[in-house]
Amino acid sequence: MPAALSIEEEILDLKKRRNALILAHHYQEDEIQELADHIGDSLELSRKAQQSKSEVIVFCGVVFMGETAKLLSPSSIVVVPDMKAGCSLVDSCPADQVRAVKRKHPDHVVVSYINTSAAVKAESDIICTSRNAVDVVNSIPKEKPILFLPDINLGNYVKKQTGRENMMIWQGACIVHATFVAKRLEKAKFEHPNALVAAHPECPGDVLAQADFIGSTSAIIDWCVAQNDATEIIVMTESGVSHSLHKRAPGKRFYFVPNDNCNCSECPYMKMNTLEKLRDCLDKLEPRIELPADMMERARLPIERMLAIR
Repeated sequence: MPAALSIEEEILDLKKRRNALILAHHYQEDEIQELADHIGDSLELSRKAQQSKSEVIVFCGVVFMGETAKLLSPSSIVVVPDMKAGCSLVDSCPADQVRAVKRKHPDHVVVSYINTSAAVKAESDIICTSRNAVDVVNSIPKEKPILFLPDINLGNYVKKQTGRENMMIWQGACIVHATFVAKRLEKAKFEHPNALVAAHPECPGDVLAQADFIGSTSAIIDWCVAQNDATEIIVMTESGVSHSLHKRAPGKRFYFVPNDNCNCSECPYMKMNTLEKLRDCLDKLEPRIELPADMMERARLPIERMLAIR
């Protein structure tokens, strides 16, 4: 009898039969990243899928990322390994509450971080990422007041970088980045005095104040790899990035500081995806991302406005 296929072989066989593209966010488990066609940040992955014209897109990340892929590739089937893989930022910013604030402040330009639901994107004027948030806000006339959704730390960082005083910032936070504590970073810097610090702008301001570089997940990886004189770097983001960091810069040491939630630096939502769930969603083409056509049309427009200024 022929030997049974390994789960990795099953996934690759299903991928070929389904004409599928596997996308993995940087925060996924190593074994999922190893099987992915592309690894990256959420928007960059959705754009890779858009360019591929694949019949099936498997987004190994969290649900809002699958929604974004569906917005940009509406004719493709988009599946996620686990529909329960949510996001604290999405949960903190329900569309009905956004609509209520918009009614009270109709003059505000709504700038929404990519880490929002499709329903909130549909209520937005323009979308931003952690990489381009400063540029997006700077593109808005200075006399226009802004409602920035939903991350308080990213909003405060953008406000400081742009000097925009007329910014109303939603009070949402990432359960990983927002719970990094400055004292723990100070301890890590004491233990590794030669190390530089790279931080995601979703981190609190007192953490960002100690950073040598602030940027999106992909930007952090690029910066760490490009630092020819630095062999040690403290990385203030989800520890899943260690996979790409060690592959691209094998001679360097990377240190991850635990946060106050779990004494780790992992996103519990991102870690809900497994090889078994990846195989099953490819096999059954479920769970599938389905969005109302009118919502998709409205949500795609602010993304296109962002892409026009990148």
